[in-house]
Amino acid sequence: MAVLPPVQEHYGHLQNFIGGKFVPPQDGRYLAVEDPATVQTIAHVPLSSRADVQRAVQAAKEAFPAWRETPPLERARYLFKLKDLMEEHFEELARIITQENGKTIADSRGEVRRAIENVEVASGIPSLMMGYGLEDVARGIDEDCVRQPLGVFGVIGPFNFPLMVPLWFIPYAIACGNTVVVKPSEQVPISQTRFAELAQAAGLPPGVLNVVHGAKETAEALLEDPDIQGISFVGSTPVARYVYARASATGKRVQCGGGAKNFLVVMPDAPMDPTVDNMMGSIFGAAGQRCLAGSVVVPVGEAHAPLRERLVEAASSLRVGYGLDESVHMGPLVSQRHMQRVLGHIDQGLREEALLVLDRRSARQQAQLPGYFVGPCIFDRVQPTMTIAREEIFGPVASIVTASSLEQAIQYINASPYGNAASIFTSSGRAAREFKYRVRCGNIGINVGVAAPMAFFPFAGMKDSFFGTLHPQGREVIDFFTDRKVVISRWF
Repeated sequence: MAVLPPVQEHYGHLQNFIGGKFVPPQDGRYLAVEDPATVQTIAHVPLSSRADVQRAVQAAKEAFPAWRETPPLERARYLFKLKDLMEEHFEELARIITQENGKTIADSRGEVRRAIENVEVASGIPSLMMGYGLEDVARGIDEDCVRQPLGVFGVIGPFNFPLMVPLWFIPYAIACGNTVVVKPSEQVPISQTRFAELAQAAGLPPGVLNVVHGAKETAEALLEDPDIQGISFVGSTPVARYVYARASATGKRVQCGGGAKNFLVVMPDAPMDPTVDNMMGSIFGAAGQRCLAGSVVVPVGEAHAPLRERLVEAASSLRVGYGLDESVHMGPLVSQRHMQRVLGHIDQGLREEALLVLDRRSARQQAQLPGYFVGPCIFDRVQPTMTIAREEIFGPVASIVTASSLEQAIQYINASPYGNAASIFTSSGRAAREFKYRVRCGNIGINVGVAAPMAFFPFAGMKDSFFGTLHPQGREVIDFFTDRKVVISRWF
């Protein structure tokens, strides 16, 4: 029998981090932060005003000239120190993520590891930022191309990966010589506050990294501030489209990751047991609250019956409960509002006459916790035109859409307005090549359920899953955070 866990740490009234100091919001407004498993208040987050944002931007602007003149090798050394501190506080960071987001401690550890990897990759900035040149482009004339930082950048983070996603951007931006103002999601603000404390302990100069907490008003101020050179954002597609339009209208560089509807195609020749094991984490990891979650399962031909049987069996055995319990496989959704949204999609699937072959909506009672729990749910007999097959649910709900052939499966994927990720499970090299060649998604998995790129590759995305031209992570994000200057020289 599950037991209500003890009251967690209370992180108090969080503060903004501006110009190297932690300061309260100017007008003193705060919002309670809940642990979504226990519904206990674990912190209060500032609802910062435009004046708070302007103060942070000004601090970042003033810090930029000296930071830009700091040699890239020296900038990298701050990241080395930061990486070591994150390793030292690894478990603490993972615990914070579980408390504020609800995901299991195993998922949180994976998030912290991926966050650290981005700091590691950005530490290679002396090589990543190199330009190129050529002597004698004409007689007596040489030409060089160098990369230069631009100034102050804004980062607006999501609730589902409160530490990792902002670090798709922050370490690269500062390694390139820019300064940054970060607005974490007001639902999960504690991990970014702790990250700022670690950056301060690493000796990062005041004003290079600034954190301003808040909600829509805070984000709007970043989008409109004339001293912000670019915006990095991850969130739902409607908000990503809005952020892209607002920020680019003021001449800013913008990269916006949006929503997703990811497909998992299973061919008849796929080995079923390892395939299903791999798919469990994709569909139900982080309670389905990630942009790489596989939410549409597409068995091809005769794969349907054995796949459905194994999926239902495996998902039925997943233990739902408090994320800090090492034996739990899945935690709660992030909020009551989001829980009601996910339950509404399940009701919609029933109205559209899809067959709910696994119904674990009563997970709150099973977990014996007051939090926002929805257990694994699986629909069969789903048509591609149904709402649950088209719209992003962002919860632990799988829809089985049967295809008669690989060709039809690819048509289903390419007809979706989203293009974040798609995976195929098969023993056929020919089928795998056809899949990766033709599918219009940014991240492709071959016998991999979660097609998550490592930090030295870009986190790609197409169609309504990404707005912009330069993606997070890797070399591509270096292009976003720098501008190229071409120098043509002749000496008389």
